[in-house]
Amino acid sequence: MASISLHPAIDQGIRQGTPDFAGGTLVCACTDRPVTVRINAQVLHNHACGCTKCWKPAGAIFSIVGVVPEDKVEVTANGDKLKVVDPSALIQRYACTACGVHLYGPIEKEHAFKGLAFIHTERSTDPGWAAPEFAAFVSSVIESGTRPSDMPAVRARLKELGLEPYDCLSPPLMDALAIYAARKAGTLRE
Repeated sequence: MASISLHPAIDQGIRQGTPDFAGGTLVCACTDRPVTVRINAQVLHNHACGCTKCWKPAGAIFSIVGVVPEDKVEVTANGDKLKVVDPSALIQRYACTACGVHLYGPIEKEHAFKGLAFIHTERSTDPGWAAPEFAAFVSSVIESGTRPSDMPAVRARLKELGLEPYDCLSPPLMDALAIYAARKAGTLRE
């Protein structure tokens, strides 16, 4: 099963984070004027994501993505190279216009996750980021070219790495979405 390559950051095993880690710097792939983004917080809900919207490095079938409070994100160099990939999307993914790497993606529309920004910790060389906790939107890797016949091996490899595979978000995140919807509807029982 180790022959299934999911993502370079997890293929050789998952590196655990440091409890007191307070953030680091994300860097795009450019050698000339790289975009840098300072993250002043530990990542939350870090996970392998199979959706077709998240940025993935060459050859990866999953991205590694998590969230931080939006106010903990600071573009520190060459922000003029950043552009939103899809202005109509819920997550406003800012990517480098030269290399294509996504650096952060805030949620600016009314949503349970408004105020959070999605980040790709793999774009940082700073050790200590929280490890991925689960895999989301696993079936979606079929949409980006994974053979359906490979899916049992993909799910088995994720489980082998300790990442529970979901075809949505993890239960705590799905609960957060439901709580938000129930509050809006006035049906939340606390």
